[in-house]
Amino acid sequence: MTRQPAIFFGHGSPMNALGGPFADGWRALGAAVGKPEGVVMVSAHWETVGLAVTAHEKPETIHDIGGFPAELHAMQYPAPGSPELAARVAALTGAAPTEQWGLDHGTWSVLVHVWPEADVPVVQLSLDRRLTPPQHFDLARRLRPLREEGVIVAGSGDFVHNLGAWKRDGGEPYGWATGFNEAVKSALVRGDDAALVDWVGLAEDAQLSVPTDEHFLPLLYVAAQRGPDDEVAFFNDVIEGGSISMTGVRIG
Repeated sequence: MTRQPAIFFGHGSPMNALGGPFADGWRALGAAVGKPEGVVMVSAHWETVGLAVTAHEKPETIHDIGGFPAELHAMQYPAPGSPELAARVAALTGAAPTEQWGLDHGTWSVLVHVWPEADVPVVQLSLDRRLTPPQHFDLARRLRPLREEGVIVAGSGDFVHNLGAWKRDGGEPYGWATGFNEAVKSALVRGDDAALVDWVGLAEDAQLSVPTDEHFLPLLYVAAQRGPDDEVAFFNDVIEGGSISMTGVRIG
């Protein structure tokens, strides 16, 4: 099987599911990587007490959003699940297989552009809120064999995610947002996993960029997949609304 990359998606607003420049970047990425055997996605929008993995054959498109146009709420992404891949993830991590979740907007709003034919199996691995950042990273390392098995390990969130500082009319990024975004990119390029795990000390005003950690933690699952020969590349490297980083990362 072809060794697959690990990919982090800065997903931003669910409205990106309807198209735009970021969707263009995701489509280009999909064309570049082709179609893997499957995808294991860690989304900012599935937090649990205890580790879980979706295990149904036909996962639901979950509209865990509100106040958006009817067109978005009606969108479906009927990608298949994979009980076999879920069982493999469970064996590697100890996650409990479940059919009580599906594909949330952190997953489908991105993948609808990456693989628009919805023909790549997708399972989601939850964010176990009992774990510390170092424990998340150590857990993520257990997924490394999947890349050799033709499976993409992916995360969906945002390096910088401060909705309270969001500028509805756009405008220039806040200095703290740009500084933190660049510090994260630099740590990824030099392979400084310790700096990513302890992101509070990574840059000045880091806590403005990461006021809550659910959008940052999926990045640790991607960074943990890096091998000694893997290159790091970025896409959609833009800060939107002053305080939301759309930066994506491809490792390998």
